[in-house]
Amino acid sequence: MKLYKNYMSPPKQNMSPDDIIGSCLITSLRYLTSLSKLMGITQCKFGFRVFYAKVSDLHTELYKGPATAMANPLVAFTLIKRLHSEWLNVVYSNEALENTQVLRSSYEEEEADLPKLEDLQGAAKGLMRLQDVYALQVASLVRGCFQRVTKGKPIDIYLPAVSVPLSGDDCFLVGKVAYEQEDYYHSVQWLEESVRLFRGTGGEWSPENEGTLEDALDHLAFSHFKTGNISYALTLSQDLHCNKKMKKHNVEKYEKLLGTSPPISIRGNGLRRPTSNNLRTRDTYERLCQTQGSQPMLFENPRLFCDYFTNGNPGLLLLPVRREVLSLRPYVVLYHSFITDTEAEDIKRTAQPGLKRSVVAAGEKQATAEYRISKSAWLKGSAHPTVGKLDQRISMLTGLNVKHPYGEYLQVVNYGIGGHYEPHFDHATSPSSPVFKLKTGNRVATFMIYLSSVEAGGCTAFIYANFSVPVVEKAAIFWWNLHRNGQGDADTLHAGCPVLIGDKWVANKWIHEHGQEFHHRCSLNPEE
Repeated sequence: MKLYKNYMSPPKQNMSPDDIIGSCLITSLRYLTSLSKLMGITQCKFGFRVFYAKVSDLHTELYKGPATAMANPLVAFTLIKRLHSEWLNVVYSNEALENTQVLRSSYEEEEADLPKLEDLQGAAKGLMRLQDVYALQVASLVRGCFQRVTKGKPIDIYLPAVSVPLSGDDCFLVGKVAYEQEDYYHSVQWLEESVRLFRGTGGEWSPENEGTLEDALDHLAFSHFKTGNISYALTLSQDLHCNKKMKKHNVEKYEKLLGTSPPISIRGNGLRRPTSNNLRTRDTYERLCQTQGSQPMLFENPRLFCDYFTNGNPGLLLLPVRREVLSLRPYVVLYHSFITDTEAEDIKRTAQPGLKRSVVAAGEKQATAEYRISKSAWLKGSAHPTVGKLDQRISMLTGLNVKHPYGEYLQVVNYGIGGHYEPHFDHATSPSSPVFKLKTGNRVATFMIYLSSVEAGGCTAFIYANFSVPVVEKAAIFWWNLHRNGQGDADTLHAGCPVLIGDKWVANKWIHEHGQEFHHRCSLNPEE
C-alpha cells in the first residue's frame, strides 16, 4: 500500500520554463547522489535498486547528451513528473520504511527546488495542446515520436535527437489531468494507452508510480461512460471487478442503463474534440501552425520584395538592415539580424528574475487565461543599457517615437512546454481596455524581436491574412495594428503557435498613437 497520494505544495513564483528544467536537472543529480549513498549504507529493497538504475541510466545517456534533448517536451514532462511525484512515491512507500529518515531528510533539503503540482499539470496540458494543434497521434507520443496521420500514413513531424517513451504511469497522469477537467476526449485517449502499458508490464505496481492498472481502468470506464459509450464502460468495469475485489455499483449502474438504451460503439476514432468558445478560427489557426511557416504562397505578388533598408536615417546608412516584406494587407515586414547574440542574452538574463505568468485584458483589469500560456516581464530603459539601444534602433527603423509613455516598456516573454497565445489583437477593441491607462491612445504598431530559435513550432500566424511566419532567431517582425484613420485593422488577428520543440523567447515593443503626430501622419482619405 502506498502512503503518498496527491501531495500538494504552494505554487512556485517567478520561475521561467527553462529555470524549472535547469533546477530539475540539478535537483535530480543531488537526489541521485543521496540515493547512491543510501544504497551504500543500507540493504535497499528491489524497488529502490530498479529506480536508482532507471534514473542513473537517464543521466548517463540523456541528460549528459546534446542540449537539444531537453528541448523535447516529452523529456521535460517526464523529468518534472519524476521529481514531483515519483520521488515522493518512493520516499513515502512501504519499501522506504527501513530507510525513512535518510530518504525524507534528503527530500526535505531539496523540496523548495522541486517542481510543484502546478508545474506538472501545466506540462500535461502542454502535451495535450501539442497533440491537438499539430494533430499528433497519442500512440506516437507514447513511443517518443512526433507523428500525424496524413492520407492514412504516419508522417514524422519532427525527429528528436533523443527518443523518450512514456510509461503507463506517465500516460495515466496526463489522462487524469484531462479527466479532472471533465475533458473526456483527451482522457480516453491517454488512459487507453495507460491501460495498454500497465497490462504490458503485468499490472505490477512500482514504488514511484502514482497510478495502477486498476486506477487507469476505473478512470477510463467512467470517461467512456461520459462520452456515451456505456457498453464499453461496462466491459471495462467488469474487467476492473475481476482484477480487484470492488463493489459492483458501477457494473450494476451500466447494466441498468444498457437495459433502457441501445448499445453504441464509440472507441478512439469516434471521439470528438470539445468545441472552443474562445477560438472561433480554430481550423485556420491550427492549419497555419501545422505548416510551421513553410507553406508555399498561393500566388506570387510582385509587390513583395527584399532589400537593404535605411529608412532615410543617417545611423543606418553604413549598416542597413535586411528587410523582407511579408505582406501588404496587413503590412508586415521582417528585419533580419536585428539583434546580436550578446544583446539577446542580456535581455533574457535581465528579464529572468521578474518573469511571471502572462496576463490578458479582462474588462478593465488583467487576468491569467488558458489561451495564453507563457511567462513575461517588463523592462524599463534603465534596466540594462541594451534595452535603451534597442529602443533607439526600433525608432530608427520605424521612424516612430518609442519613448515611454508613447511606447510601452519592453515586454520579454518566455514560452515553455506547449506555450502559446491563441488568436488575438494587440490593439484594444474596447474603450475600457487597460491599454488606454497610459492615456496615449491605442497601440498603433507592434515590433516583436525573436530572442531565440526553436526546433519546431512557435510560428506567428496571421489568421485572416492566411500566412504564418516561422521563428527567425535574432530577427524582428513589425506590423501596423491600426489603419491611418485610427480604426483597428481586423487583418492583424494573429497567434503565437505552441512551441513543439525548443524554448521560445521574444521581446515586444508596443507603440501608441500619441507622440506620432509628425512621424506617422493621418491620411487625407478618411477611409484609409
